[in-house]
Amino acid sequence: MAENNGSAASLADFIWKNAEDLWGDFKHTDFGKVILPFTLLRRLECVLEPTRNDVRDACLTHQDSGIDLDLILRQITRYPFYNTSEYSLSSLGGTKTRQNLQDYVAKFSDNARVIFEQFDFSNTVIRLDKAGLLFKICKNFAGIDLHPDVVPDRVMSNLYEHLIRRFGAEVNEGAEDFMTPRDVVHLATTLLLDPDDSLFEANPGLIRTLYDPTCGTGGFLSDAMDHVAEYGNRFEVPPVLIPYGQELEPETHAVCMTGMLLRALETDPGRDLSKNIKMGSTLSNDQFAGERFHYGIANPPFGKKWEKDQDAVNTEYREKGFNGRFGPGLPRINDGSMLFLLHLASKMDLPERGGGRAAIVLSGSPLFNGGAGSGESEIRRYLLEHDLVDAIVSLPTEIFFRTGIGTYLWILSNKKPKHRRDRVQLINATSLWTSIKNEGNKRRIISNDQMRQIADIYAAAEEGEISHMLDYRRFGYRRIKVLRPLRMSLHINGESLVKLKNEKTWVKLSAAQQTAWEAALVPHLGLVQPFAWAETFVANVAQSTKEVGKVSKTFTKALINAFGARDLGGDPVRDADGKLVADSDLTDYENVPLLESVKDYFAREVLPHLPDAYIDESFRDDSDGEVGRVGYEINFNRFFYKYVPPRKLHDIDAELKQVEAEIAELLGEVTE
Repeated sequence: MAENNGSAASLADFIWKNAEDLWGDFKHTDFGKVILPFTLLRRLECVLEPTRNDVRDACLTHQDSGIDLDLILRQITRYPFYNTSEYSLSSLGGTKTRQNLQDYVAKFSDNARVIFEQFDFSNTVIRLDKAGLLFKICKNFAGIDLHPDVVPDRVMSNLYEHLIRRFGAEVNEGAEDFMTPRDVVHLATTLLLDPDDSLFEANPGLIRTLYDPTCGTGGFLSDAMDHVAEYGNRFEVPPVLIPYGQELEPETHAVCMTGMLLRALETDPGRDLSKNIKMGSTLSNDQFAGERFHYGIANPPFGKKWEKDQDAVNTEYREKGFNGRFGPGLPRINDGSMLFLLHLASKMDLPERGGGRAAIVLSGSPLFNGGAGSGESEIRRYLLEHDLVDAIVSLPTEIFFRTGIGTYLWILSNKKPKHRRDRVQLINATSLWTSIKNEGNKRRIISNDQMRQIADIYAAAEEGEISHMLDYRRFGYRRIKVLRPLRMSLHINGESLVKLKNEKTWVKLSAAQQTAWEAALVPHLGLVQPFAWAETFVANVAQSTKEVGKVSKTFTKALINAFGARDLGGDPVRDADGKLVADSDLTDYENVPLLESVKDYFAREVLPHLPDAYIDESFRDDSDGEVGRVGYEINFNRFFYKYVPPRKLHDIDAELKQVEAEIAELLGEVTE
């Protein structure tokens, strides 16, 4: 009989009791490696407890019969896993605890045993045994009831996250990177699934697939499955979500696998959902290559470099193009979040098969980083021009455990209803939060009422104070290259003549050639000549003075380099074909809104200020061939900015005088 129940308070006390027992023999950073796998072991044990004897009896009866024992034992447990050992945590004994525990773990079915292999549990057991703590820890865990009926999945997820947050350095150096707060998880699943209410209602028991490429401990998957299960209160047969996920870190992968092992589908209770939870890097080793899903959801790490995946990603980009995941472009190496954005978009089911939807949590940089023509801008361009971005929600700051930065929830869809097509809904939910006691950097939550408010605003798809429905082209622009003509005159004087003599072309001349050229230049000393003079002068001297020999064009350039000086009042310089020569120092760029004519914009915004400016017609977009390179950025401030008038000078002056008086009074007290 378990001594403790599964309340949040008792679980927290229980965790710290074990931490105190480990103190001194284990480093603080090692506590998680002990407590987390024992927690998983006890939860599995609690589930199997009612059928333990039946499983052992069946194993003894059929072990030599040639019958598929695996199938029989799963039917007995009503779960996709089992354990045939005679031991439990409460019966390991105090003399051969290590050997008995190792036997216990070894006799789990393969799909459960792999969980402990990913924690390197056998070495942890040896360390505990050597420290004389193994029996005590086993006894501790035998005394707490972690059965799902006592500790629901959501409470258990909080426990896992608490363990990882407190002792996460052992799990990985960015232990909380994979942890998405419960409120953010629930908001994402609500916005992802609510639009399909009518679909679920019209199709009782509808089966759909859900995919998380960065599944961590499985919070998104579990919450979404719970979300659709609640439809059972309205429909006779609720919809079913089949979870799929991939995780990089072995320990968090093990936690997610455990959660899926313990979940049973009402329509198929023996189905092993843990088989769908794969391990490896999603970017370089997609375990679901070629597969598509009805729903996708993810919270990829913010600002994480993708250099470890670089070779595989570049190869796929180069060899597969748009037939792969990364055809639109690649972001800079310092942040791979937009690769996950593309990856998730590529996993949505095809429109001809009903289409798909996805939700992904990102930092602010994917909205605007990279200029026109960059990989980041081309990714935004692809998603927007293919009408895959349904909505973007700006979330409150300080709602994540590890960072207080602003975050955004993107909703992707390739099956938009007619009234949402070619438009993107921006929702500014930054003010919708409730204060809580600090949990790391998390100081705020989105309450259930606030969550419902956001969901209602999303569903309404209307203009409002914190909602805008925008033509996707309003995020686009053409970056045009603005040129101005070179205006230059030639100043022939002693100083510029010295500059000419330092030019490489001059140095390569023979002494006789140098003397001849210098003699030809002497009559022009002190004069200012037009730009075209250089070419005429060189041609005349070459024709009349045999000593200079054959003259190359580089000599003319040397004269211009030495004598040339910009002359804003001079005539524009033209080349041999009569075309204007641009002044490279005056080159500039303008971003023209995509919905506006380039010529109209140029006439209104540029020519009144720079009458001699002209557009570089050769600077064109690689995709559509039009003048100016197309770029996209999504700037929330542009659409939600509210002007706040500055304070009156009189009020500021009065406040300054009051402060000055207070300072003077304080100084007077010091000097008395």
